Amino acid sequence: MRPAQLSFVLEREFLSTADGHHTPVMLWGPPGVGKSQIVGQVAARHEAPVIDIRLSQMEPSDLRGIPFRVGDVVQWAVPALLPDVRRHGPRGVLFLDEITSAPPAVSAAGNRQGDRGVTYAMPAPLANRFSHFEVDVNLDDWAFWAYANGIDERLIAFLRFKPELIFDFDPAKTLAGEMAFPSPRSWEFAHRALQKFADHPEMRVGALAACVGHAAGVECAAYIDSLDRLPDLDAITEGREAAVPAEIDLQYAVAAALAGRALRAKGRTDARQVWGNILDYAQRLPLKEMGVMLVSDMHRGIGSSLFAVPQFAGWANAVADVMLYE
Repeated sequence: MRPAQLSFVLEREFLSTADGHHTPVMLWGPPGVGKSQIVGQVAARHEAPVIDIRLSQMEPSDLRGIPFRVGDVVQWAVPALLPDVRRHGPRGVLFLDEITSAPPAVSAAGNRQGDRGVTYAMPAPLANRFSHFEVDVNLDDWAFWAYANGIDERLIAFLRFKPELIFDFDPAKTLAGEMAFPSPRSWEFAHRALQKFADHPEMRVGALAACVGHAAGVECAAYIDSLDRLPDLDAITEGREAAVPAEIDLQYAVAAALAGRALRAKGRTDARQVWGNILDYAQRLPLKEMGVMLVSDMHRGIGSSLFAVPQFAGWANAVADVMLYE
């Protein structure tokens, strides 16, 4: 299931608790695809706390508590990490992470057994207490999140150009000693690396490789090095003359950069003018599909306000054959 769809499911599960319709959810997926982050985003939208318990680091006594004697019986001191209305408020999210990595004596989200993590088979009685959803990686959903969270647009452009590298996990490589691999989580790390070492370009290859693996890091660094040939983005957003690059990799970079600028213009007095100028430029892109990608990314972040821009109708007519027939 796409992350955006899964976010909707969890949203409904959270809201349904008030009516007694909530079902515990088990999220399955390889490491780094954003399981924890989706849960956190739903909780944040409702200003609800997330109680994140990493079961792989727990022992039975950590959850049951410490025994103490009261008269002739033994009672248990409830651990402070468990939900408590006085400490956490009347509602929240209990997230039992790494449940399939927890020892059987302790055993929610889990990595799959085929992903070469430390995992245990989930007993059937435990599995039957959850509804189960598999988390798929989706580049469009990741790009929407990336624009909204200020992820370096050079990385968005690179992954649009090389979509197969949004997630490339090979368990055999980890056994051979390469620990880093491309995933939605590690591309966020790559974004941080680009900011930290912006003034030391000689560190770029090594920093990226440390986050996403050697092959992806080298390829991404080479892509970023080629971006000094981009046209004047200010000229495009201001409606002045600007060249359209012939190289496909640079077209991806321009499209990603313009989508980012369109989203940052939201709420400004000149927003519609900026959007209109970008739509005019989108019509000039040699590949109509590139323009569709650009405007689709704009629409995800801007919403229906984009349809009211006069240039939108002209762009839509220009790409109608792609939208309707391909």
